Amino acid sequence: MRTLAVLVTLLFATPVIGGTAILLSLLGFKDTPGSFLDMAPRWWARSLLWAANVRVVLHGAEWMNAEEPHVYIANHVSWFDVLALAATLPHYRFIGKAELFRIPLFGQACRATGMIPIERDNRKSAFESYKVAAEHIRSGISVVVCPEGTRGRQYTLRPFKKGPFVLAVAAGVPIVPTLVYGTIAILPRGSFWARSGDVHLHFHEPVAVVGLEYGDRDQLMVQVWERMAATLRDVYGIESPHVPISRGAPIAG
Repeated sequence: MRTLAVLVTLLFATPVIGGTAILLSLLGFKDTPGSFLDMAPRWWARSLLWAANVRVVLHGAEWMNAEEPHVYIANHVSWFDVLALAATLPHYRFIGKAELFRIPLFGQACRATGMIPIERDNRKSAFESYKVAAEHIRSGISVVVCPEGTRGRQYTLRPFKKGPFVLAVAAGVPIVPTLVYGTIAILPRGSFWARSGDVHLHFHEPVAVVGLEYGDRDQLMVQVWERMAATLRDVYGIESPHVPISRGAPIAG
């Protein structure tokens, strides 16, 4: 029943909210804080969470700062990770895989609301995507990245890719380690059957990048990974193997 409710809401909310966003973007409306283009992804995500009867529980909400841009680094195990974050974060852009931007209407709406596509297997293209993200950050907009890449099947943290950390250093903004828990029970990877439940978002104290350089990216990555892994272990009893650095595709993330 929840799956049907989500599907109906998706089929209604996407053309209405997404279509309006596309139209306003074509008419030259700006994506300013509180504008329709800023709020559209939030409304869309909240409608789907409502349809699935999913409640978002915040931990460390004081580390969400709407006044200053940050790079939010989050784990990724379900599409509901994205919905929970999109429904909660203030004035943000997601960096998402380019395939999503090729979906008719949905992809156009993502572009209209400023989301940033990334070709994860193309190093040069990935660099260009992070340049775009840096421009957004410099204009005062936060960016959300899932450095594990694609969705996992377990909460155990996987290796992180380096791109998001290079981005944070280049932009000179703090990283907010963000742990998402509860979404596997709602919609695990490979399933199309949504269930109700609680999603826990753990926001950690920002990790400063002031004074860091490109060569410090691995150290920064390990620090963020370990902070998230500690919460996963201490709160939920889930251990993650100590392999925070991805050896393949060093830039795309």
